[in-house]
Amino acid sequence: MAVTYLMLARLPEGGSEAFDAYESVVLPLLAEYGGRLERRLRTPDDRVEAHLITFPGDEDLAAYRADPRRSAAAPLLDASGAAVELFAVRDVR
Repeated sequence: MAVTYLMLARLPEGGSEAFDAYESVVLPLLAEYGGRLERRLRTPDDRVEAHLITFPGDEDLAAYRADPRRSAAAPLLDASGAAVELFAVRDVR
């Protein structure tokens, strides 16, 4: 069963450039694990970014997170100063 996640990244002032560099490496990897970026949103001040991402299952997210290319890009995430939170979410009707 597909699982949707909400990722929130809180960026310090000036952190968006390094965060964008990190995202340019890791977002293309999603498809290799069956992941799909449903929505990518950012506040006008570039301080908060939100992603809605769907994976076929939890194990696919785990495999994506363990990808060595993602780990190699971690210094870019660290340089951005982003505080990242990840939540499994569901539609509310």
